[in-house]
Amino acid sequence: MGQKINPLGFRLGTTQDHHSIWFAQPKNYSEGLQEDQKIRNCIRNYIQKNMKITSGVEGIAWIRIQKQIDMIQVIISMGFPKLLIEGRPKRIEELQLNVQKELNCGNRKLNIAITRIANPYGNPKILAEFIAGQLKNRVSFRKAMKKAIELTEEANTKGIQVQIAGRLDGKEIARAEWIREGRVPLQTIRAKIDYCFYTVRTIYGVLGIKIWIFVDEE
Repeated sequence: MGQKINPLGFRLGTTQDHHSIWFAQPKNYSEGLQEDQKIRNCIRNYIQKNMKITSGVEGIAWIRIQKQIDMIQVIISMGFPKLLIEGRPKRIEELQLNVQKELNCGNRKLNIAITRIANPYGNPKILAEFIAGQLKNRVSFRKAMKKAIELTEEANTKGIQVQIAGRLDGKEIARAEWIREGRVPLQTIRAKIDYCFYTVRTIYGVLGIKIWIFVDEE
């Protein structure tokens, strides 16, 4: 059988960086990990609540966390920062307060910055959210996959593979369907590949979406 590995973990240290950068003693490590999870969940919940999401896309590509002794720096990369930035300073301050309440920072300072990514649909997370929105609106899964591939082609990527698994179109037997466009060299470590796994709850049950995007070769 094929031995499958997460393409991001496979490339750590070559083309892929960690999304959290901090150091902890072994006994405090689990606390630090839970803290990261809390920060990420809090930011996602805040954005879901406060954005008038029309397309069903939150637009968060990734959340990077850097911790120092007296400071936590959080960088949110978004595809559509407009959604958060209407009345910008207040929104970010409010988000900071929310996260501080959740975290109980103590004497550490929290700093949140938002950056915009150039090609939102070249990012697998945003693309997966787009497909999820389509599937929830009962668009056929093949149509949704093709539309997603058209969107990435505009973002100048070298290749993409999309896989959707579960009770597709409400069929009794679950199956997996995939579609590939261009090259996706998963075995080549120097190939920079973006990967995302996303679950979507539809009325038939849970579907899993996996997206691999071949960005560039170093």
